[in-house]
Formats: sequence, C-alpha cells, structure tokens
Amino acid sequence: MIDVGVKAPDFVAPAVAGGTAVELELFRLVDRHEAIVCCFAPANFVPTCTAAFAAVRDAGWHDRDDLAVVALTGDSLYAGFAYADQFDLPFPIVSDFHGGVADSYDLIADSWEGHSHIPRRAVVVVDGDWTVRFAEATTDALDRPAPSPVQNATAALRGLGIDVDRPRVNYDGPW
Repeated sequence: MIDVGVKAPDFVAPAVAGGTAVELELFRLVDRHEAIVCCFAPANFVPTCTAAFAAVRDAGWHDRDDLAVVALTGDSLYAGFAYADQFDLPFPIVSDFHGGVADSYDLIADSWEGHSHIPRRAVVVVDGDWTVRFAEATTDALDRPAPSPVQNATAALRGLGIDVDRPRVNYDGPW
C-alpha cells in the first residue's frame, strides 16, 4: 500500500461522471481542490464497498469546492453506469479494469473472488500538493471494519482544514 507522506501518482482513466463517459484526469482535480479522496474497490456492487460509497454520498463530500471524491473499481465503464444509476452515486466512478491505477498506488489485489489485477478495497487522501495524507486498506473487500476506512479518512481531511461530516457506514443497508 502507498505510504503516507509520499507523492501520489497521477492517472488518467475512463470514468462515469454525471451519467456520461469521461476521461478523468487526476491532475485537474488536484489543481482545483484542496484534497481528493480516492475510494478503491475491487468491483462495483460489492456490498461493503457500496455501503462506504453511499455513506460518503450521504455525508455530502462530493458537493464541496475544496474536496473531490473519486471511486475506482475493477469493473468496466458499462458496469459503472449501472452502479452509479442504481445507487445514485454523484461522484466519478473510474474503470480501473486492468488495475493500472491500483498498481501505481500499490493497492493491487493478488486475487479476490477468483479475479486478479483488480484494486483492493482502500481509501487514499491526496492533498493539493500531491502528498498522500491518508491511506488505509482492508484485508478483504468483504470485511466490515468499524470504523471503516472512509470514516477514518475524516481526521486527515479535517487536519487539512476541510470540515466534513463523518460518514455513517451502514453495512446492512440495501446493498
């Protein structure tokens, strides 16, 4: 896993944003925001990951000028459209189909549920100077840590002067 304090790798990748296929360029988000929260998941529709994404959505992290949220999953762009639509996810969902972005963040899963070269479940916070301020991953994407990685990221964001609500992750929701 990428270490706190190192420079975050840049990436350009296909994503679903606002119901449209786009090319997400991390450098543009870093230029426009004080912090970026990158939420990695091995696939769309993984219940524990969906619970975390919904909690971030409900906490309003996506609706700020100082903060951007990006979900990165090992699924196709087409699966991303269905996922964003079904769970009303208002932030970009990157298709890291071959795990290139996850690999650059040292978050590639050796294997999970019969799949390889996909992202591990993790949260990484990158500040406006490209420094990794927080990084946490679970051992298995189906783990139910309490607090969850997105909840733990709240302290790092507040340390950057970004006053966000702490997400409330409900693992037993309709996922």
